[in-house]
Amino acid sequence: MEGVTATTSASDAGSAARIEVQGLAVHFPVMRGQIFRREVARVRAVDGVSFSIRRGETFGLVGESGCGKTTIARTLLKLLEPTGGTIHFDGEDVTRLGGSRLKNFRRRVQAIFQDPYSSLNPRMTVGDILAEPFIVHGMGLDRAARDREIHHLLDICGLPRRIGQRYPHEMSGGQRQRVGIARALALKPDLIVCDEAVSALDVSVQAQIVNLLEELQQAFGLTYLFIAHDLGVVRHLCRRVGVMYLGRLVEQGDADALFDRPAHPYTRALLSAVPVPDPAIEALRQPEPLPGEVPSPVNPPSGCVFHPRCPVAIPACAAAAPPPRAMGPDHFAACIRAGAPVPPAPACEGVAP
Repeated sequence: MEGVTATTSASDAGSAARIEVQGLAVHFPVMRGQIFRREVARVRAVDGVSFSIRRGETFGLVGESGCGKTTIARTLLKLLEPTGGTIHFDGEDVTRLGGSRLKNFRRRVQAIFQDPYSSLNPRMTVGDILAEPFIVHGMGLDRAARDREIHHLLDICGLPRRIGQRYPHEMSGGQRQRVGIARALALKPDLIVCDEAVSALDVSVQAQIVNLLEELQQAFGLTYLFIAHDLGVVRHLCRRVGVMYLGRLVEQGDADALFDRPAHPYTRALLSAVPVPDPAIEALRQPEPLPGEVPSPVNPPSGCVFHPRCPVAIPACAAAAPPPRAMGPDHFAACIRAGAPVPPAPACEGVAP
């Protein structure tokens, strides 16, 4: 199976896993013709991804824009239907849910979106926004009970109760994102999908939101799927991390092991692009620039999808998709050359090395 499987230890199996994804594929057809429309190609947004998220942990997904992270998030939320593979939530196949079971699943799995402004209805007050989940899911609360729940949500998310009378445009970005978090918590979910939940915020506000997410996780035993570009935030918040490239999961494992000992060439290139605040350390680092551009998901390369840009690729890399290799406890890389030394980057023409 393509991608990296996470079902390799006893702690990953059975009841320890909140959600298990196996061989997930999400393809979008490319259609041509005005009258007689036909499918001429497929966008392979996600192509054979496998991972699991344990109860109470934060699993991070990182990678370049367009690699399939948000598509995975939308599929886990049942906003998109998978082309192939399975998604099990507490042992139940999510892809086959319908009716009341689907509604119960949507109550237990909530989302925090990237843009805290566009994800809130500008015509509703904060109080109405937070009351809506109780009404939609028929929680049977009268107005007084809903108000008590709303006040409790505002309290635990660090917002004054008077903000319940405001509209989204009357608040700062950090306050709006706290409202989004409060809305996600309203139905007491088990899993929260955080899709770039802090990327649109200032750095100081990011730290406050990350600290709030940690506090809420400890208080309510929440499980997070955390999607982000900021590798520093991911390392701080996530216990395990998966690295995606062109719809595939190329490496995953314990966050400390992956950041300290990256095995896949793409992971090493990602980490080498992260600046270090210490100028002395930054001056000694060796960059690992990648040649070329990311291929089109409509026509991905054969074999390992990273091989056209890989600095350590060999002919066998183009022949078949590499199976995951164990690089240590709970650490896997889908690369037959995992751990191979990367040749030094060529010096720019006219510049002394």
